[in-house]
Amino acid sequence: MDKNATDRVIQFTRSLNWRDLPPDLRHQSKRCLLDTLGALIAGAGTPPAHIVATIAESQFGGSEGTILVRGSRASASGAVLANGFAANALDIDDGYRLVKGHPGACVLPVLLTAAELTPSCDGAEFLTALIIGYELGIRAGRIRHACYDTYHASGSWGAVAGAAAAGRIMGLRGVSLRHAMGAAEYHAPIAPMMKGIEIPSMGKDGIGWGAMVAMLSVLMAREGFTGVEPLFSDAPTPEWIESLGSDWHIFSLYFKPYAACRWAQPAVDGALKIKGEQNLTTDNIQAIRIRTFDAACALSTRPPDNTEEAQYNIAYPVAAALIDGEIGPPQVLPPRIFDDDIRGLLSKVTTEVEPAYEDAFPANTYAEVVVETIHGKTFSSGRMEPRWEPPDTLPTDEELEDKFHGLVSPVLGEARCEELERVIWNFDQKHCADVLIHLCGKSGEPVTSI
Repeated sequence: MDKNATDRVIQFTRSLNWRDLPPDLRHQSKRCLLDTLGALIAGAGTPPAHIVATIAESQFGGSEGTILVRGSRASASGAVLANGFAANALDIDDGYRLVKGHPGACVLPVLLTAAELTPSCDGAEFLTALIIGYELGIRAGRIRHACYDTYHASGSWGAVAGAAAAGRIMGLRGVSLRHAMGAAEYHAPIAPMMKGIEIPSMGKDGIGWGAMVAMLSVLMAREGFTGVEPLFSDAPTPEWIESLGSDWHIFSLYFKPYAACRWAQPAVDGALKIKGEQNLTTDNIQAIRIRTFDAACALSTRPPDNTEEAQYNIAYPVAAALIDGEIGPPQVLPPRIFDDDIRGLLSKVTTEVEPAYEDAFPANTYAEVVVETIHGKTFSSGRMEPRWEPPDTLPTDEELEDKFHGLVSPVLGEARCEELERVIWNFDQKHCADVLIHLCGKSGEPVTSI
C-alpha cells in the first residue's frame, strides 16, 4: 500500500484550476456534461427511475436536493439516488473501455446535488469537479478491476469518484476528503455485473446506489466520520496515479449512439451495414449469426419483457435496428419491446464466440454479423467496432447535439432543450451552477431570467 498515491489524488482534487486547463480539455468537459445530462433527463421517464424517485420522496424526506424532471424535492442522498438511477436507466451514457463501465453517470448526479448544497459553486467550478470525477473514476475503476477477479459494476468504483468530485465542490479539506473517499469505497455496492447481464434487473450498473453512497460519505466525513485508506493507495503501478494532470483519460471516453449495452452495438452496426449495402428487407432474412467475444455472448437473445431485458440483449437491438433503423428510448421501452415483427426477427439471431475477438476484449469490442437470406445468399459485415469510439470515430459536437435533442426534446420541449444546450456550452460563464437544475423541469418555454 502506497499512501503517497492517495496524497497525490487529494492534491490533484483540491488544486485543479479551471483557468489553468487547456481549451480542448475544457471543451471536452462540456461535451461530457451535454451527453450525460441528456441521458439522465431521458432516463427520468423510465419505469426504474419512476420507482426510485417515488421511494426517494417517501423514504428520504427533505428538501436539500431536486429530483430532475419531476422537480420534486428529497434529502441530498435521496435526490442523488433517484438521479443516479435515471442517468444510467437507458444505457445510453458514456463509458471507458478498460473499466467496462460508465464514469459520467456515476459522477454527474452527485455533483448536481453538491452544487445545490453549495450556493457559491459556479459553472467553472462545477466543470472542474466533473473533470476530477472522470479522471479519478477511470483510475478507480482500473484499480478495482486489477485488485478483484470478479467484475464489479460501475457503482463499486464510481462511488469513490463521486465522493472526490462532490468533496471538491463542498470544500472538504485533505483529511476529510481522504475519509470521504475511503468511506465511499467501503460502503459502495458490490454489484456483480455478470449476474446482472445474465439476468437483467433494474439494479443495472449499481450507479444509483454508488452515487448515494458518494453523497452520504461526503456529508459524513464533513462531520468527522472516518473511512478506510482509499483504493488509490492500492494502485498496482505508480504511473496510474502519477499521470494525473498530464494524461487526461477523459479524452479516451466512448459515447453511445444507441440505447443498448455497448457490447451489442458493433453487432447493431454490422447488421445495418449489411442491410444498407445489400438493400435487404427483413422479410428476406433467414438467419442472423453474430460472432463476438464471450461477455457479449452472455447477453440475452430472448424476447424482452421489460426495458432492462431489451438493453442487456444482443438479439433484440439488432432486430429492432433492422426494422426501425435506430435504437433510441422508444425502441427499448414498452410498447415497442413487444412488437411481433421485432420478436419474429429476433428469433432468427444466434451468437458464437470468436476467439480472436475474445482475446481483444476489453480493450476492443468486436463483432461480425453474418446474414443468410431465404434465397440462400450469405452476407458478412466483416469485423465491426462500435461507433463513437476513440480515437477515430468519436462524435462531432453536432452529432452529440443531435443526440441530446433526440433525448431531451420529447421530455422538456424543444425550446427548453435549446436553452439548456446553450447554457451547457457556455457553462463556465455562469455564476450559479444550479442553473442546470432550474432548466431540467418540464416546460415548453426557455428560462432566460436565470
